Amino acid sequence: MSQSLAKDFNFHSLLKFAFPSIIMMIFMSLYSIVDGFFIAQYVDSMALSAANIVYPAVSILLAVGIMFGTGGSAVVAAKIGQEKQEEANRNFSALTLTTLIIGILGAVLGNLFCRQICSLLGATPVLMDYGTAYLRTILSFAPVCLLQALFQSFFVTAGRPGLGLSLTVSAGITNMLLDYLFVVPLHLGVAGAALATGLGQCIPAVAGILYFTFARKGLRFTRPEFSKGLLSTSCFNGSSEMVNNLAVAVTTFLFNVLMLKYAGEAGVAAITIVLYAQFLMTSAFMGFSSGVAPVVSFNYGSRNVRQLKKIFKISVCVVAIVSALVFGIAELGSDIVILVFTPAGSEVFALAKHGFAIFSVSFLFTGMNIFASALFTAFSNGKVSAILSFLRTFVFLAVCLLILPLFWGVDGIWTAVPIAEAMAFFVSVYYLARFKKVYEY
Repeated sequence: MSQSLAKDFNFHSLLKFAFPSIIMMIFMSLYSIVDGFFIAQYVDSMALSAANIVYPAVSILLAVGIMFGTGGSAVVAAKIGQEKQEEANRNFSALTLTTLIIGILGAVLGNLFCRQICSLLGATPVLMDYGTAYLRTILSFAPVCLLQALFQSFFVTAGRPGLGLSLTVSAGITNMLLDYLFVVPLHLGVAGAALATGLGQCIPAVAGILYFTFARKGLRFTRPEFSKGLLSTSCFNGSSEMVNNLAVAVTTFLFNVLMLKYAGEAGVAAITIVLYAQFLMTSAFMGFSSGVAPVVSFNYGSRNVRQLKKIFKISVCVVAIVSALVFGIAELGSDIVILVFTPAGSEVFALAKHGFAIFSVSFLFTGMNIFASALFTAFSNGKVSAILSFLRTFVFLAVCLLILPLFWGVDGIWTAVPIAEAMAFFVSVYYLARFKKVYEY
């Protein structure tokens, strides 16, 4: 594994190394999107709105797995770079055990208080039955959901991004096939879509347990050891990613409440479609950043300054190019995306088309913001990483959502994301410049 991370990367080899993580993130984003497609096409738009209404609860739980995955992998990769393999294995085992316990608690408590959670998230009487059916089913798979998120990062740290990719692709394909089976011929509705997602997540979760249990060398399960500061350091390192997901939960809630106020349930369906598109298009940035992060952590731990500088320059170049491409695709292909979920001429289609044209400007800034946060996580600077994520995904966006609709109505909701991302971009550039000499990238 260390040989894989220690290689002399160039533009092509770094992209090749990060490619599995990019594809993994895209397929993970497809879980919710495929659910949304079958719900919208074979149930109704109100069911699609309900799935988005309850999504913040899922996002909060998922934040834990991502936090331990990204934050813990930075700790473990650095120790491997310092040639402390056995300590890295024990710490990895402890992080996995902790994540599993939290997942079990989430499943139990989520099912016990499902209806109350839906009510708190703003489900109207029209959406309540759909929302509880979807949330209760998907929370039953909380342990495997969290383990999948955890192993996504640690497969890369173990030098096996290809294995992580194949498992995630397999899970995604399984989810798609089961979505069709459960929703179309079996008529299980929103619960069937959630069941398909959960069963798909079982594949990388169970396979990850088997792989790390029987691995003979490199990263593997052993006797868990909660080294001093392991959990706190991992949580702190991964706090930016956790904050990002928690902020997604809060801002999705705000989106839903505001859309209900200004455009009704059709507005919630429209914002759901646009958020699906955002999730898919930004997954490339998230995948690249998480794929590069272990390489940065390893070279930082081994003090390879020359390689760090090279990796940083290549990464900035990749992010800039992909940002322009994603923006162009979003502007030119919005009709195709929206038609997947709702027919042309419907109220939902008109709302989503108008909103997406405004919303897509955010893609010009999102990539660099995500990369900057991931970079500081890789350096184990959880403070700066958390600041960047918190400002971008919560403070700036929440402020824009609370203020702009007062002046521009629905257009204020659509404009909030581009303005928030632009503000975050300038903050990211500031911190990258400020710490350039500290980390010598």
